[in-house]
Amino acid sequence: MKRRTLIAGAAATAFGFAAAPAFAAGDDATYTEQEITKAASDFFGVTTEAVAKAVQHVFKDLGQPDAYIKGDEGSGAFVVGLRYGSGWLIRKNFAPKKVYWRGPSVGFDIGGNASKCFTLVYNLRDERRMWQRFPGIEGTIYYIAGISVMYQRSGGVTLAPMRTGVGLRAGVNVQYDEYTDKRDWFPL
Repeated sequence: MKRRTLIAGAAATAFGFAAAPAFAAGDDATYTEQEITKAASDFFGVTTEAVAKAVQHVFKDLGQPDAYIKGDEGSGAFVVGLRYGSGWLIRKNFAPKKVYWRGPSVGFDIGGNASKCFTLVYNLRDERRMWQRFPGIEGTIYYIAGISVMYQRSGGVTLAPMRTGVGLRAGVNVQYDEYTDKRDWFPL
């Protein structure tokens, strides 16, 4: 198996194709529930118990992620809203990659908030699959701090952003977030 992987990698290099690192059948490129709970609690700066319920819920629905994003974002809305964020895409066996997201929203939504965002990424396989728009429906109430989770799906990739934020914002909206590897301030 390893021999075939090496030959395929050499052939791709010889013909000028950029090949992603291949994993042998025994290699594990996903994260366990314990790894994600620890990483999220360290990132949010809260106890493991506070994050564990949100992580358990996502793992029950989606299983083990193959990547995660940790970053910060800000958003505001008065019927129409905007969100901007940046962070790091973390994958096993790969160097961290800077990632940016932005997007509009529309709905019964008013207020503003600043959030720390820890996003679980499923079925990524190739980094290029990350650079697209992910639609979603979000319902939030931010008074002080709390963890919210929503799911976004597009092109076979599923995202599960977990946010903890401060601010005064309440409402329900339809929105999308566009993820890119370059900062762009145009919200659409």
